[in-house]
Amino acid sequence: MPLHPKEPLLTDSTSSSLLFFALITGVFVLMGCRPEVPNSSTKMEPILIGFFGALTGNAAGLGQYTEMGATLAVEEINASGGVLGHPLELRREDNRSLAGESATIVKKLLSRDQVVAIVGDANSGRCLEAGPLCQAAGIPMISPAATLPQVTEIGDFIFRVCFTDPFQGKLMAEFARKNLSLKRIGFLVDATSPYSLGLADVFRDRFTAEGGLVIGEQRYNGGDKDFRAQLTALKADGVEAIFAPRYYHSGGLILRQARELALTFPMLGGDGWEAPELIDVGGSAADGAYFPVHFFAETPTPATRDFLDRFHRRFGKFPTGVSALAFDTLQMIGDALRRSNSIRPKSIRDELAVTRDFPGITGLITMDSHHNAQKSAVIVGVKAGSFQFVSVIEP
Repeated sequence: MPLHPKEPLLTDSTSSSLLFFALITGVFVLMGCRPEVPNSSTKMEPILIGFFGALTGNAAGLGQYTEMGATLAVEEINASGGVLGHPLELRREDNRSLAGESATIVKKLLSRDQVVAIVGDANSGRCLEAGPLCQAAGIPMISPAATLPQVTEIGDFIFRVCFTDPFQGKLMAEFARKNLSLKRIGFLVDATSPYSLGLADVFRDRFTAEGGLVIGEQRYNGGDKDFRAQLTALKADGVEAIFAPRYYHSGGLILRQARELALTFPMLGGDGWEAPELIDVGGSAADGAYFPVHFFAETPTPATRDFLDRFHRRFGKFPTGVSALAFDTLQMIGDALRRSNSIRPKSIRDELAVTRDFPGITGLITMDSHHNAQKSAVIVGVKAGSFQFVSVIEP
């Protein structure tokens, strides 16, 4: 019987080839693999990028500014034509500032949304929860502001765009010793925070190496709001300044209570102090505080001023350091997608790893062999109720 002229002619070899192709395609789908490039038949299908952070809860000041920076970057990338002919889409999840929540929501981003990369929390502890999941899944996770060294030690799919705690702890110790001429310092640290404890350890090592003395250390538990007993003890020790690395909400309370106890000397913190709420809570007591930041709005460069204008037009607010870091993070992901010409997570990872002199809002960014950004830092101080530029410290 002759074949119908419109029927396809399938030989045994053709049938076998198609069957093999179908099986392989099914395997890739089941494995959750992404294609090399987006499907050309769906040109406007978005490339999904995950985002998790503290959009509510006691760290929302950091998380919300981080999200705004990421949002602005995605909007500007899409307004310029997207990446590989496709728009980026940010899939947001709120960890509510709660321990353990990040792992739960990242599992959803990986399995439900099948994102090709994830923008991590600004909090190191939350990134330590989520990082192993991303590493196991082979999906790049890039934190804008997680400074704890152990974050990128999780594995080769984990990156950061900020400087590390060893870098900022060292620079603050040198600033205290050389710029402020301090000789005797005390610590007030959160015993429950790896960030706070780690910064104190690095500061101690460098400060004592420079000839200074750490003559008192007091601890508290995260969530405490009364620090008067610890501050009184440090005052009795005869310290010339206090290093109190934690986040802005406790920092503001520490500053206010220190001034109430007539402690008029400098107060030093880490990058976690950077938020308008530090001054909102501390008020005039915040004067005399110093801390490092990844980006400062008053840095006199055209790129900085232009970013400030665009951010303010979009959100009606001025950006913080985490806003600029998150903006750079998304821009770097877009750059890695373009250079790899692929949405395969491993290809994105490979290109992120070889990033050199990327022109970010926070400065030129180069990834080292441990996936840590090599870049400068800015030290700011508080005077007359506002943040003021003090100096730039190179790596």
